Amino acid sequence: MILDGKCPTGPIQESWDKHRFNMKLVNPANKRKYKILVVGTGLAGGAAAASLGELGYNVEAFCYQDSARRAHSIAAQGGINAAKNYPNDGDSIYRLFYDTIKGGDFRAREADVWRLAQVSNNIIDQCVAQGVPFARDYAGYLDNRSFGGAQVSRTFYARGQTGQQLLLGAYQALMRQVKAGSVKLYERREMLDLVVVDGEAKGITCRNLVTGAIESYSGDAVVLATGGYVNVFYLSTNAMGCSVTATWKASKKGAFFANPCYTQIHPTCIPQTGEHQSKLTLMSESLRNDGRCWVPKKKADCDKPASQIAEDDRDYYLERKYPSFGNLAPRDIASRAAKEQCDDERGVGPGKRGVYLDFSTAIKRVSEATIAERYGNLFQMYEKITDENAYKQPMRIYPAPHYSMGGLWVDYNCMSNLPGLFVLGEANFSVHGANRLGASALMQGLADGYFVIPYTIANYLAGVKPGSVTTENAEFKKSKEEVVARIDKLLSINGKKTVAEFHRELGKIMWENVGMARSKESLNKALKLIPALREEFWKNVKVTGGKDGLNAQLENAGRVADFLEFGELLAKDALSREESCGGHFRTEHQTDDGEAMRDDENYTYVAAWEFKGVGVEPELHKEPLTFDNVHLAVRSYK
Repeated sequence: MILDGKCPTGPIQESWDKHRFNMKLVNPANKRKYKILVVGTGLAGGAAAASLGELGYNVEAFCYQDSARRAHSIAAQGGINAAKNYPNDGDSIYRLFYDTIKGGDFRAREADVWRLAQVSNNIIDQCVAQGVPFARDYAGYLDNRSFGGAQVSRTFYARGQTGQQLLLGAYQALMRQVKAGSVKLYERREMLDLVVVDGEAKGITCRNLVTGAIESYSGDAVVLATGGYVNVFYLSTNAMGCSVTATWKASKKGAFFANPCYTQIHPTCIPQTGEHQSKLTLMSESLRNDGRCWVPKKKADCDKPASQIAEDDRDYYLERKYPSFGNLAPRDIASRAAKEQCDDERGVGPGKRGVYLDFSTAIKRVSEATIAERYGNLFQMYEKITDENAYKQPMRIYPAPHYSMGGLWVDYNCMSNLPGLFVLGEANFSVHGANRLGASALMQGLADGYFVIPYTIANYLAGVKPGSVTTENAEFKKSKEEVVARIDKLLSINGKKTVAEFHRELGKIMWENVGMARSKESLNKALKLIPALREEFWKNVKVTGGKDGLNAQLENAGRVADFLEFGELLAKDALSREESCGGHFRTEHQTDDGEAMRDDENYTYVAAWEFKGVGVEPELHKEPLTFDNVHLAVRSYK
C-alpha cells in the first residue's frame, strides 16, 4: 500500500495556514458533547489535554505515574528550539526548517517540519506567558545558546532543567482544566489495549496500578502521547517506566508502526560502570557549547590522568573531523565519532568506553563562575554520580540510547491510519527523520499539543456522532478478557528467571547487533536471538505477587513482553533499509571516511509496518517522501 500523508499542496510557506482554514470546525456548544481520551501527560499529552479542555471538550487524561508532573519530559535538560532570531545571527523559520530536514538526513516530511518551524515561535510566547523561567541576559531579554547541527543560537533554556520547567507550565495549564471540570485526570493507570469499534479507535483498556482492577474507558477519539521505545536497549537515558506498550498495543490493533529502526544514540551520557546498572544518565548536549571532546592521541596515555596529558598529545577529534561545526556536530555524527575513538583503543575510564568533555578552555576564557551559572546543576549531578569535580578535571562521556525518531505512522493531521487514533510527540514518527536535532523534542511535543491537535482533531470529530460508542459495546468486553488472560498467563508461568534478567539479555542483543552500528550479519543474528529469547520468556519468567493490588513485577513483565515482540520489528526494519542515514548506520553503506551513505533512489520513503501476528512476517507499506523546498544532498558538517 502506498500511504498518503494528506499534506497540503501549494507553497509550503502557506501550507499550515491554508490547511487550518480548510479543516472542519466544531462549534463551541457542540464541543462539550465530545469526549477525548488522552494517554500520557508529558509535554505533548499535558499540553493537548489542557488545550482541548480549554476549548470545551470533555477530556479524560491518563498517566501511569502518581502525578502528571512525573512524566519523562521532566528529564530533558538543554533547551527548546525556536526561530525567534533574537541574537540576530541569521536564523529564520526557513533555516530552522532546513536544519531539521538536513539533520534528519532527508527522511522526514517537508510539510510537517515546516509547520514545526512555523509554530516554534508561538511556543516560546505561550511558555513565557505561563511563567516558565527561561534564562535571560543582563538586559532582561530571553537568552539563547547553540545546539548540535546548527550554526545559529536558537535554543531557549532554563539552565539544565528546561524539560522540568516546561512540564510544570503544561502541568499548571492541565490542572487548571482539572479544577474547571473539563479534564478528568486518572493517575496510576497503564493502558494495556486499544479498543477499536468498526475500524475506528473508540477507547482503551487500563490496569489500575494500585488496585489491580482492569478498567474500560470509551471516547469519541483517542490521543496517544506516550513517548518513545529506547528502553528496548535496557540501558538508556529514559526513565525505567518508559515503554513501547501503548503504541505497540495500538499497532497490534491495526495502527502502522513507522521507521522503528530510527533510534537516537546521544553522545553525551555518563559511561556505564558495570553490569549492575539499570539505567544511564544524560549530560545535556548544551555542555558541548563550552566543553571540548578529546581523547589521547597515543594508546599508552589512556591510563594517565587527563592533567598529565600534554595539549599536543590530545586529539580534539570533532574539531579535527568537522571544522565547520566542531563540538556541535549533530548527535548521530558525534556519537559515531566517539565510538570510533574507543574502537581505536583510545577510550578513557573503566573499560575504556569513554571520551573526555573538557571545560578548562572555557573556564579560562569566561571563568568558573560563568560556567557554573550556565550548567551548575549538571555539574552537581555529574559529581553525585561519579564523585568527580568536572570543574577541575574533564567529564567522561559515552554515547547511549536516548530517543525514538520512529513511532506510529500519522498523516499531516497527526491521525494514524486508524481513524480516531491521534498520536503526538515522540510516540509518532513525523518530524525528525533519521536523526533528531538537539532541543527539538520539547519543540515537537509542545507544537503537537498546543498548536496542532486542537485544530486537526476537530476536523475528525466534526464527522462523528458524539457518544455513539460506550463501554457496553462488545469490543470493550473482548479487550478486557484479552488483557486479563495475558496477566493470568504471566503470573502462571512461575519460571526461574526474573523479568530484569530477560530485559537485560534483550538489551544486550539489541545494543550489540542493532545499536550504533548495524550490518546484515548482526541484524540476522538478532532476528534469530530475539524470538528464541521471547520463547524462553513465556516458559521461564518468574513474576512474583498477584494481579490484585500493586505489583511492579507484573507491570515490568508486561512491558518486557512487548519489547520482546517490538525488538524483532525494529531489527526487521533495519535489515530492510539497505542504506545508512542518520542514526541508522549500516556498516556496509558508508563512505571511505566513515560517513553515512544514503540511497535516495531506493529508500526515500517512510517505512510503515502492519502487524500480522507474533512471529509472522509484517507487511511493509511505504509513503514516498518528496523534497520540493530542500534539495536532496550529501549531509555534510565539515
